[in-house]
Amino acid sequence: MKIGNLDLGIFPLFLAPMEDVTYKSFRFLCKKYGADVMYTEFVASEALIRDVARTKRKMTIFEFDRPLAIQLYGSNIESMVQAAKVAELAQPDFIDLNFGCPMKKIAGKGAGAGLLRDIPKMIKMAEEVVKAVQLPVTAKTRLGWDHDDQPIVDVAERLQDVGIQALAIHGRTRSQLYSGEADWSLIAEVKNNQRMKIPIIGNGDISGPEKAKALLDQSGVDGLMIGRGSIGRPWIFREVRHFLNTGEILPPPTVSFVVENVKEQLNQSLTWKDDPRRAVLEMRRHFARYFPNLKDFKELRIQLLRADELEEVIQILDHIAEIYADTTVDYTNVGLK
Repeated sequence: MKIGNLDLGIFPLFLAPMEDVTYKSFRFLCKKYGADVMYTEFVASEALIRDVARTKRKMTIFEFDRPLAIQLYGSNIESMVQAAKVAELAQPDFIDLNFGCPMKKIAGKGAGAGLLRDIPKMIKMAEEVVKAVQLPVTAKTRLGWDHDDQPIVDVAERLQDVGIQALAIHGRTRSQLYSGEADWSLIAEVKNNQRMKIPIIGNGDISGPEKAKALLDQSGVDGLMIGRGSIGRPWIFREVRHFLNTGEILPPPTVSFVVENVKEQLNQSLTWKDDPRRAVLEMRRHFARYFPNLKDFKELRIQLLRADELEEVIQILDHIAEIYADTTVDYTNVGLK
C-alpha cells in the first residue's frame, strides 16, 4: 500500500488518531507492538495558526513514530490551509484531515464530522489543502451524518478527485457517536467501487484479531485502523498481525506483563511531561482499561484512578503484579467504550 510515494508495505495496521490518547507514550507502545502507521492527537487549525504552544507541542515527532501523520481539524478553509503549511514544517510523513470526529465541541462547530453536513465545503477544504502543501494529504471520515444521510460512496469519489491520497472510513454515522455496531458494508462498497484507486482503510469495532480478520474479509480494505480497541491493549497490533499471518491466536498476556508495560508507558510520559503528577494524570484513561475482567479488582482500579503521585502509582502497580502474578488477562467481552 502506498500513500503518495510513501510505501507502507503489504496491508498496514494504523493506530487511529485519538484526542488525549495518541500522545508520545501511548504511540511508543503501539509502535513497539506492531502499529505500522501513527497519527498525532487532533491539531486545531485555529490554535495552530495562532501559535498556541500546547497545540504546537502535539506536533512533536519522534523517530520511533515514523511513518506518522499530523491530523488537522477546523471549519474555516483558509485556516486549514494555513495550518497545513505550518504542519508541513514539522516534517510529518503526510497530513491527515479530520472529517470524522463526532464530538459536539468539534462537530457542533462545523469541523470534524460536522463537515458531513456541508459536503461541498468538505471537498473544497480538501482541494485547497492538497494544493497548498507538497506532502501527501489523506482524510478520515464517517459514513454520513445519520441513518438517512450516508453519502460516503459519493464523498469518497469526490475526495479522491481533488487529490486525497488515502481515505480512512469509520463505519458509523455522526449521530451514532460510538454506539451500535459499525457498518462495514458501506466501507466495502467504497473499496469495491471501480472508480476508487486510492487506498481505503477500514475503522470501527476492531476488538481483537478474529474480528479484524472477519472485517478484512468482508470489506477487502487495504489496511485496518484500530482505535479504542488499542487502549489498554497496545499489543493488539501484534495479535492481529500474527493472526493474519498464521491463523493462530497468541496466548493472552499475564498481569505481570501488563504491569511492566504500564510502567514503560508511564516512564515515556515522564520523559515528555515536565511534572510527574501531570504524567500520572495523563495515564488515568489507560489505567481504567489495562486490567479487564480480573477477579476482585475493583478496589485496586479505584486506587489507580485516584492516585496522583508517581510513587503511589508504582506501589499500586507492584502490588497488582504481586497479587495476580502469572494470572492472564482475559479480553473476552471487553467493550469498546
